[in-house]
Amino acid sequence: MTAEPATRAATRAATAHGGPDGYTARHLSVLEGLEAVRKRPGMYIGSTDSRGLMHCLWEIFDNAVDEALGDHCTHIEVTLHADGSAEVRDDGRGIPVDVEPKTGLTGVELVMTRLHAGGKFGGGSYTASGGLHGVGASVVNALAARLDVAVDRSGHEWTASFRRGVPGEFAGPGPDAPFTARSGLRKVRSIARKATGTRIRFWPDPQLFVKDARWGFEALRERARQTAYLVPGLAITVRDERPAGADDASATPAHHEPGLGHDDDAAPAGALAPAGRQAGGIGTGPREETFRFDGGISEFCADLARGEPLSDVIRLTGTGNFTETVPVLDEQGHMTPTEVDRELAVDVALRWVSGFDAVTRSFVNVIATPKGGTHITGFERALVRTLNEQLRAVRLLKNGDEAVTKEDITEGLTSVISVRLPEPQFEGQTKEVLGTPAVSRLVAQVVSTELRAFFESRGKLRTQARAVLEKVSSAARARIAAREHRDNQRRKSVLAASALPAKLVDCRSADDRSELFIVEGDSALGTAKHARNSEFQALLPIRGKILNVQKASLSDMLKNAECASIIQVLGAGSGASFDLDSARYQRVILMSDADVDGAHIRCLLLTLFYRYLRPMLDAGRVFAAVPPLHRIEVINPRKGQQRYVYTYSDAELQRSLLELERKGQRWKEPIQRYKGLGEMDAAQLAETTMDPRHRTLRRIRVEDAQAAGSIFDLLMGSEVAPRRDFIVGGATELDPTRIDI
Repeated sequence: MTAEPATRAATRAATAHGGPDGYTARHLSVLEGLEAVRKRPGMYIGSTDSRGLMHCLWEIFDNAVDEALGDHCTHIEVTLHADGSAEVRDDGRGIPVDVEPKTGLTGVELVMTRLHAGGKFGGGSYTASGGLHGVGASVVNALAARLDVAVDRSGHEWTASFRRGVPGEFAGPGPDAPFTARSGLRKVRSIARKATGTRIRFWPDPQLFVKDARWGFEALRERARQTAYLVPGLAITVRDERPAGADDASATPAHHEPGLGHDDDAAPAGALAPAGRQAGGIGTGPREETFRFDGGISEFCADLARGEPLSDVIRLTGTGNFTETVPVLDEQGHMTPTEVDRELAVDVALRWVSGFDAVTRSFVNVIATPKGGTHITGFERALVRTLNEQLRAVRLLKNGDEAVTKEDITEGLTSVISVRLPEPQFEGQTKEVLGTPAVSRLVAQVVSTELRAFFESRGKLRTQARAVLEKVSSAARARIAAREHRDNQRRKSVLAASALPAKLVDCRSADDRSELFIVEGDSALGTAKHARNSEFQALLPIRGKILNVQKASLSDMLKNAECASIIQVLGAGSGASFDLDSARYQRVILMSDADVDGAHIRCLLLTLFYRYLRPMLDAGRVFAAVPPLHRIEVINPRKGQQRYVYTYSDAELQRSLLELERKGQRWKEPIQRYKGLGEMDAAQLAETTMDPRHRTLRRIRVEDAQAAGSIFDLLMGSEVAPRRDFIVGGATELDPTRIDI
């Protein structure tokens, strides 16, 4: 009887101090300094895979480029070392080494250990820079097992080291050397008074980054090349000292379903052999390239443009001023809203070619903005308004005619848009979208004024301007005709009993499991009909090799029966009107023979998806089936052992035979080698290629749209010479024994 009041008293006490669940203020955590970065690295670098690893390198690289933007740096070197570290060197002013009075830290320690600390907050050190949040170097430092800084400044070389953001001193080379925590810079030696620069080398922390994260030399090479275009006169050297085959940052792993696990062998991060000393080249060890372009974005635009040019590179430049309210730190340490005058520099390069592809590259203070922003909004608005004005002025558009659209104007247009301004407002630390509102208006003003001057020019430029206007007008007429044709077809389909092709073998269900197999040939279709699960697996056969849509126009693609069937069966439209949510199937699986013709057909199909059904690729809903190459029939298999063993490569075949031999098992000779899908019976095809419980699928993804567009243009485009050079250059790497004769 006395226990009940005591229980009620305890309950009242718990409630008074934090509730019956015991949740009190002592359960709240406060992450200070760089702890927050290590706890949630994805907030700062996007991910902890190869993409996040490269983002760390971009942060240090962009700091060096900011020195070049201020005319303080002429040469940058980036090195990927054989031990897994990366190093960036520049001949800029060097990070300040004196003591900052408020914190009592040297400039190097302040930049490397404090978030939101740096010289890019309106203090006059940088008029335009890629960094604006002051977290780049400190984030990299927090995510590094070791980071070494060397600064040449004031007639001395100064050094500092950090371990996971903590300053100190290592007793030897590498991140595993004994470490003693201590603050302060070390003065190493005396140097020439005028010698300045910064060298940063860091080892990514294996505790935070995934095991297969890799540096990507090709991504580094393209970033260096792009930056050299954007900063005329800046020389950038990129060097890869890792052994051959270590560049895996751009590799896309296969998507495997439960059952058979066939995956490529991958070495763990950091497990690299010593680099060789031979000259650079793919597959030959160390590589080195230097980029410098004095022509700026005009050269960049000319290099990006593919096809017969209709105009020279058109350069549109100008400046504008705007005012924005920003918080400024006053002498008392308070953030006070202040009106600040800003200057925006606009630099645009354009070229129209006879092709159909649109290529756009945009940059803010040399930082690429692949997802656009206010500068792209202003550019496109001015482009559409100015072209419509000019088309009506020359009577290519008459009163009552439909205005041309952005898609009409950008058909065959290559454009490079670069703006520079102090403290740009980006959306997120990854800086993919510019958000400064005033930029849209000022870019539109500059582009409208300069572009109008081009179209109203005389002489040779007048002929080029007329050719551009005629191309845009022709594109608009083709779009309107295609729309009318599409509307007519839709009206016909409403009256038709069935809008789907007769050769489609449809499935019964349309749920999240639904799959469309695009099958090579009618022979494989017959077997696949018996091998499929008719509940959720549909089949669409194609005859031979479809049209290469990379070289064909939109109208030619729509006339092609096979291309039209694929688009019709998916039922989600094509091109800009493609609606992913309307797709009739959740997955599309390309199933072709494991030979050269099958690979070519798969490449043609992927070209169609990339050009006209791109959202399916972006969503990761396109796959390639992986049929086996060999079937080993085991003689007298033991209990629980499979009678047939399937292998998917010559190397796997040899491993399987060695394993059987080691177990004392014999097999039937000769080993069956599949030449095509039609050689399998329904049970074999289902077991190896179509049954979700056992099959292997390879997911097709577009990780880098720029690189994907370039390779599609190289392999499938209309220009033969670059493709011939690619084939000749890669011929020496081909193993003649793998050619199926």
